[in-house]
Amino acid sequence: MGQLEDMTMFIRVVDAGSITKAAEQLNIAKSAVSRRLKELEMRLNTQLISRTTRNSTLTEAGQKYYQEACSILGEVELLNEKISGVASQLEGTMRLTAPLSFGLMHLNDIIHNYAQQHPQLSFELDFSDRQIDLVEEGYEMAIRIGELKDSSYQAKRLTVIRRVLCASPEYIKQAGMPDTIESLKRHSFLQYGLQNKQGEILLIDTAGQRHKIETSSRIKANNGNFLLDMAIKGHGIAYMPTFIAYESLAKGELVPVMDDYHLPTLTAYAVYPKNRFLSQRCRLLIDYIIEQIGDEPYWDNI
Repeated sequence: MGQLEDMTMFIRVVDAGSITKAAEQLNIAKSAVSRRLKELEMRLNTQLISRTTRNSTLTEAGQKYYQEACSILGEVELLNEKISGVASQLEGTMRLTAPLSFGLMHLNDIIHNYAQQHPQLSFELDFSDRQIDLVEEGYEMAIRIGELKDSSYQAKRLTVIRRVLCASPEYIKQAGMPDTIESLKRHSFLQYGLQNKQGEILLIDTAGQRHKIETSSRIKANNGNFLLDMAIKGHGIAYMPTFIAYESLAKGELVPVMDDYHLPTLTAYAVYPKNRFLSQRCRLLIDYIIEQIGDEPYWDNI
C-alpha cells in the first residue's frame, strides 16, 4: 500500500470516527486498518490519533495531517482528470442516499442512464427518509429536500420542490370543496410524519398575507406514497410534494384544493461532507441530475 492509499485510509478512519467503522466501510479487517495506521505513524515518527479504550481523538499533528491529506488527494484527483480527460473512465463505488419516494419515482432513469454512460462505476443506493450521517456511515453524497441545518455539509441546489393540497373527487363530493381558510380547517387531513403534535399548513393569499392553520389528521404515515393512496381512496386532504402527486392529478384521481393560494416551496439539494473533496463521479452525477430535472421539473409540467 502506497502513501496515497495510507492517506485515504487515515482520512476514512477520521471521517468514520473509529478504526472499527472505517474497517466496515472499507470492507477489510479491523486489524489491517489498525496495523496500517501504526505503520503510518511510525513512518511519520509522530502520533496522529490518541487512542484509549473508550475513544480516539486527533492529535495536533493528526489534525494538520488530515487537512493536508484531504487537500493532496483532491489535487491528485483533479490532476488525473486533467490528464485523462475521459469522463467515461469513472470507476469505483458510489454510495448515495436519497428520500424514499423521490428516489423510487425520479432517480430510476437518471441512475440507469448514468450507469450506462460509466460501465466501470458501481452503485450502492439507500432510499430512506431517515437523516443518514454521511461520514459515519460512509456515504459520498445525499439528496435532501428541505432546510439544511447541519453546517458540516456542503450543498448544491438541484431543483425547486413545489407542494399541493389535493383530495379525491369522491372526498370532495362528500365533504365539500373548501373555498375559505375557515372551511378548510373543518376537513380531515392526511399527515406526513408520526409526531404527536398537530400538523400545520401555511397558505399565502394573492395579497401576500400568510395564513397558518392547524390540521386535524385522520391518518398519519411516514411515507408519501402511502398517503397518496389514502388520498385517492378518499380519506382526506393530502399536503404533499407535486413530485409525488403529479400523475394522480393529471389522471383526475386527485384534484387541487385551495389552488388560488400559494404554498411555500422547498429545495432539493445534493449534500456532501464539507471537509471532503468531492469526487468526479459525484460532481458529474450532480450536474447530470440538474440537467435532467432543471428549475422547471417535468412533474410540474404535466
